[in-house]
Amino acid sequence: MTTQTYTVTGMTCSHCVQSVSSELGKLDGVQNVQIDLASGAVTVTSEQALDDVAVRAAVDEAGYQVAS
Repeated sequence: MTTQTYTVTGMTCSHCVQSVSSELGKLDGVQNVQIDLASGAVTVTSEQALDDVAVRAAVDEAGYQVAS
């Protein structure tokens, strides 16, 4: 298991959180997604390290961006 934390910008409500969680949950190996709406911190637990490009694409699909 590995845990990675990202900062996602633009989330303002529980619907935002659900959208990002749903898209990240579709990535292969993802076991859990936890989001702190106030800080934008997104913690993803997965079977192995995730490809940053895939994570950014999933967040983009939800309508948000991973902060650089």
